[in-house]
Amino acid sequence: MTLVNILLLLSAYLLGSIPSAVWIGKYFFNTDVREYGSGNAGATNTFRVLGKKAGIPVFAIDVLKGLVAVKLALLQNAYPHLITNNSFVNLELALGISALLGHIFPVFAAFRGGKGIATLLGIVCALMWEVALISIVLFLVILITTKYVSLGSMLAGLLFPVLVIFVFKVPAPSLKVFSGVISVLVLVTHQKNITRLIQGNENKTYLFKKRT
Repeated sequence: MTLVNILLLLSAYLLGSIPSAVWIGKYFFNTDVREYGSGNAGATNTFRVLGKKAGIPVFAIDVLKGLVAVKLALLQNAYPHLITNNSFVNLELALGISALLGHIFPVFAAFRGGKGIATLLGIVCALMWEVALISIVLFLVILITTKYVSLGSMLAGLLFPVLVIFVFKVPAPSLKVFSGVISVLVLVTHQKNITRLIQGNENKTYLFKKRT
């Protein structure tokens, strides 16, 4: 691994470590969202605890973190002798993963972050926007019909490798492996949500209207 790649990976991690939910919650609402709701420093918990005024910018920033991190690979254009098709895709993927780890374990917030769904969406948008679009549609359909963000996230995560491997038949082996790992990771990080769904006490999120 070259020094250039190491610096890019470190930059991606630091970018992912920007704790938008924590900073926006503390500075604008005097609230640490990690102390309320699900305890996660992510967009979903921010929506639930602080509402749309905080949730929308947190979601947007978290998506951008993943997207911009992947696009840091373009900085390698200054070093064309390092670029091949496979190595470039692998670098993009590595940068996205670094940002995702930064979001989940942010150095700027005592390593207490979120589950990374919004940041993951940004990564997928940068790598395979068609897959991201279909996953978003499925997520929204599930959210609107069931009011469960967690269920929509998990089903979209399970659909991800199916789209990558069987529908779009993405040739890059690393992206196929990534899709499978992410599918498993989404389920692992939602274990508590799965339990609550089974027990019937999972938190609901109303996209268009408040609960009465």
